[in-house]
Order: sequence, then structure tokens, then C-alpha cells
Amino acid sequence: MPRKSSAARDVGREIEELRRDIDSHNYRYHVLDDPVISDAGYDQLFRRLAELEEAHPEYRSATSPTQRVGAPPAEKFESVRHTLPMLSLNNAMAESEFREFDQRVRRALHTDKPVEYIAEPKLDGVAIELVYEQGELTVASTRGDGINGENVTANVKTIRSIPLQLRRTRGGPAFPQRLEVRGEVIFPKVAFQKLNEERAKRGEPLFANPRNAAAGSLRQLDSRITAGRTLDMFAYAPGHIVGIDFKSHAEFLRTLGMWGLKVNPLNKLCHGADAVVQYHRDMAAQRAELPYEVDGVVAKVNSFALQRQLGEVSRSPRWAIAYKFKAQQGRTRVTNIVPSVGRTGAITPVAELEPVEVAGVTISSASLHNMDEVERKDVRIGDTVIIERAGDVIPYVVEVVKGARAGKERKFHMPANCPVCGSKVVREEGAAAYRCIGMNCPAKLRETVRHYASKHALDIDGLGDKLVAQLIDSGLVKTVADLYDLGKDDLVNLERLADKSAQNILDAIEGSKRTTLARFVNGLGIPQVGEHMAAVLAEHFGSIETLEKATEDELLAIREVGPETAREIRAFFSLKQNRDVIKRLLDAGVRPVAEARKRSGTLTGKTFVLTGALSRPRDHIAKEIEAHGGRMSSSVSKSTDYVVVGEEAGSKLDKARKLGVTTIDEQQLRRLLE
Repeated sequence: MPRKSSAARDVGREIEELRRDIDSHNYRYHVLDDPVISDAGYDQLFRRLAELEEAHPEYRSATSPTQRVGAPPAEKFESVRHTLPMLSLNNAMAESEFREFDQRVRRALHTDKPVEYIAEPKLDGVAIELVYEQGELTVASTRGDGINGENVTANVKTIRSIPLQLRRTRGGPAFPQRLEVRGEVIFPKVAFQKLNEERAKRGEPLFANPRNAAAGSLRQLDSRITAGRTLDMFAYAPGHIVGIDFKSHAEFLRTLGMWGLKVNPLNKLCHGADAVVQYHRDMAAQRAELPYEVDGVVAKVNSFALQRQLGEVSRSPRWAIAYKFKAQQGRTRVTNIVPSVGRTGAITPVAELEPVEVAGVTISSASLHNMDEVERKDVRIGDTVIIERAGDVIPYVVEVVKGARAGKERKFHMPANCPVCGSKVVREEGAAAYRCIGMNCPAKLRETVRHYASKHALDIDGLGDKLVAQLIDSGLVKTVADLYDLGKDDLVNLERLADKSAQNILDAIEGSKRTTLARFVNGLGIPQVGEHMAAVLAEHFGSIETLEKATEDELLAIREVGPETAREIRAFFSLKQNRDVIKRLLDAGVRPVAEARKRSGTLTGKTFVLTGALSRPRDHIAKEIEAHGGRMSSSVSKSTDYVVVGEEAGSKLDKARKLGVTTIDEQQLRRLLE
């Protein structure tokens, strides 16, 4: 075998060093919560490793940190048989039931002495099993029916707190030949709230709770979607282990931590039932402050020898129990339902409640998310409802107590006009949200200005979220047209804006006056009109003045424009405040010019709609379609030729099936492009 050159050996050493460094930083950040490097520094290391592996494929490895980003979609999950069954736990719903469990344990062990338990927070997530062979993660599977689970290895590898290779520690035990470890995949509360907010904006169904979000994320056939979700994992139990023996559960957990697996730092050894009861009280008291969902504590006999002596019954161990918390719910009455306008113009129905205490907090209002949720739960003004704090933080209506209705309850109807500015309220086709379409609405002004200045609209460099907020809060900007009235004196008086920075922003604002009609139309924020529809309208009408006067029939004459889109465009331009803003923009010197689009290619004359989570950014896919002569549309109609479907596709897929429109996946789109 030929010897490797000195340069090749140097590359190999650098790759191994980078992998060790990145694994170490992942461990400190995701497991120890003690980072020692900035995000930018981490990104620099990661990019260098990815570049080296791309240039030297002979050094690629399944355990490299670069392999966490997600794999191509699978057709289905394979079945995995667990070496040892993954048992479920019996529940204790009250202190008396836990003490009965403790008495059963002591009777079975023929002792009157207190039993040593290890108590852990009962995480509300998804149980999984990890298999490490010689320290390398080879298989990850769900609990399934306890005997057989689903192979979710590709998805689990995207979770940063799970090591692909166990860590070696000085003086620590060697890796076993085979290590099966069970744990819980969870969705942190903050990440869960953000995910649901994003889904609500897109009109997608909301996850009921973090557990459902974790399960849905873990069972994605496309692991790239999983990689985009903020999942975490705590290890808490052994499966089959070959090559090392442990005397106690506490020893097992300590060793897992030494090998780089994440173990809950709130776990505690408890001497006897009284200590477990106190631990339960302590955990219940801090439940709301924890960054993840817990619904009780788990108490396990610490000694593995005693666990074996106690054995199992049916599918549950006799040596462990889930000691649950009291339900975090309250019962109250809906005194009113009011529309609340958010920063994007989305109008959310909010239930005003008779104050009720839930988990130590007084609740007087709860979001109803959107009209679909109101109708699905049939929430009415005057109803008696059950309130729960999702993640012990966000109050929401669980259900209506319909048996308590007196017949005087009233249904809520979304107003036709915005409660803040009086502009027309519209509901986009296939979406759950109603929106205010007034460009000057104070409730949505920040988002209106931010969108107008964004990269795919007028592209005003330097006009970020913080500066936009300062301009609005100071009263300098009350409409996007006010941007063109700003002077240097206005900007330099704002916080952290030096003379040169102020001039750069003014230059960028001045430069935005020379723009394309498509960018200008997109920047107006017309409902149903995104980047691609704006280009269609720009090409067809040629000027903003002609588009502004277009009738619904003239809009419907465009192949890509459906009835709902035509109505929304017409409604937008029918508002005098919107026409006034456009006139001010043109008077300020904004000169949008129409551009000709490519008319020939393999997809000429075909109209496409994208829906669901795709493997690449939508604008990249759309530009590729347009480069081949195709057209994009934001809504499905009879004139649509293809709907490109990704994971978690919603109402657009349903409408395509109803209308008989051809649906394809990304692989089929690639074949069309070729």
C-alpha cells in the first residue's frame, strides 16, 4: 500500500482535530450549557471542516459533525426490534398512591427500612433508544409498541445534544462493546412557541403541545426538516449493555455524563419515600420556570440488584413509578372575544376571561389563535371553558364545557374592518389568518416598513429591525413614504448611529428610488402577492398606475391570477390610504421600471405552486423554474399545471387534489427541469 504524502497526513490531522474541537464545543454548548466559543467562531470551524471534507472525500465519516445537517428523504421508516422491551410506567396520581407503591416495594424486598430511590423529572417528550457499538452511534429508534420501534437514526443524528461518538475521558471507564441507552427527546418551550407562531403565520395547523411537536419532528421522513427543529434529549435508562456492569442507576447516569450523553442535572438520590415526596413538591414549585415540559417525577429503586429482585408485571417494572403533578388547568367563563392586531397585520381572536388562577398565575385572557380554532372548539362569548397553561407559560382554551351552556352564548364574528385603523380585513385563500391590508395601520407599521426595505423588495441596505423600530418610535416614520423625507439630522440623533452610518442609509434610501416594478409591487405588501406574483403583475401591466386601476376581470384574465388573488389585489388598491402612500412614493422620486421576463424554456407556459417544507429555499426553486420559462403562483386554481409538494403540505395540497391538479415532489420537478 502506498504511503500517504506529508500533505495528505496534514489534511487528515486537521480534519480529526476539527472534529474533536467541534464535538467538544457541541458538548459544552448543548450538554453542559457552558460554551467557550462564540457562534461566529463555531461557524468558522464548521465551515473549514465542511470544506476539507468536500475537497477530500476519502476522509468523510458518518460520525463527523457535518453529518448532522440532515439526509435525503426516506420512503418509510424501517422497523427495529429492541433487545430488551422498552417498558411503560404505572402512575401515581396522589401522594397516597406513591406511598402505597413504596409499601409494595418494601414488602417485596422484605424490609422495613427506607429504600433508596433515584428521582428524576418526568419529561413530556418522546422515548427513544440509542445504540452505540464501540462508542459509535449506529441505530436510534422510537419506543413503538415496546418490542418494535421505528428506525429514526438519520433524524436523531441532527440533534446536537446527542453525541455521534462517545467521549473519552481521562480516568473514566472504557466504552462498552455495546451500549443501549434510553432517553427522552423533547421540544423546549421557547422553541415550541416560536414554531407554532411561524405555523400560524403560514396558516398551518398548530401543534397541540411540545410533546406533539417533538414526535412530529422526530418522525419526519426528510431529516432535513428535523434538523431545522430545536430538539433536545436527556438520557435516563439502560437497555442491553455488553462489556461493563453497573451496580446502581446513579452510577449508570454518572458514567453516561462522562461519555458525553446529556443527563438531567435535577436528578436526585432520595433516601426513602419522604425524600421523594419532598422532591416532588420541589419540582412542582419550579415546574413553570423549567425550559421544558415536565408532568411529574419518576422514582426508581436505585440498586440494579434490587430492581432485578423486584422484576416486572405485564409491561411495567415493579421498581419504578411515575408520580404525576396535579393538572395545571382552571375553569372560568369567557366574558368577551376581541380581535387583536399583530405586527404582521394578522388579526387574532382573544378570549377575555373571568380571572382564574392556574398554576399559581392569575389568567384573564387567552389567545384563540385563529378563526379555524374558534370554530373547531366552538368557543362562544359567555361559554364556560377549561383553561390550561401550555408549557406552564401560555394560557389557552382546552375545551368548552358545553353542558354548562344556558342558551345565551354568542358566536364571535371576525370584523370586516381593522379595529386599529379601520382598513378592510381580508382572509387569504387557504390561510387561517385574517389580515388588515392598510399600509399605515399603526399595529403593523414596523412589519410594513421592514418588508418594504427587505432584500426582495426595495433592498434598502442598513434599514434593519432595530433602526426601523427607532424611526417609528421617534415619530419620524408613520408610513413607508416618510423614509424619503428623512435627513441626516434626523438619523444622527438616533441611538448608536454615527455620521457616516447615517449617510450610508440615506444613500441606500436614495438608491432604492431606481428599482424594478416587480420589486416595488412586492414591497407594497399586497395580500396574496409575493415576489413571483409581483413579477407576473409587473410584466402584464407594465406600470403601477395601470395595475392600480385594473378591474377584477382584467386581473382574472392573467392565467396565474385566481379569483381570491384578484379580489385581494382589488381590495388593496381600493383603499384610499394605500393609494395615497403610493402617490407619495412616486412624488418622492421612486421610479419603478418593468422588466421583460424569459419566455422560452422546458417549462414554458406551465404554472407552478410550491407548498409544504422543501429541501431548499422556495425562492431558489422558484427562480430555477422561472429560468426554464415556468411561472409561479401563490395559490392553486384550475389554471395551475403543477403543485410541488414538500413535507407537512396543507390546504394547497388539499385544493390541488380537489381540482385534479397534478402534484409532484422535488425529484419529479428535477426530472421536468432536465
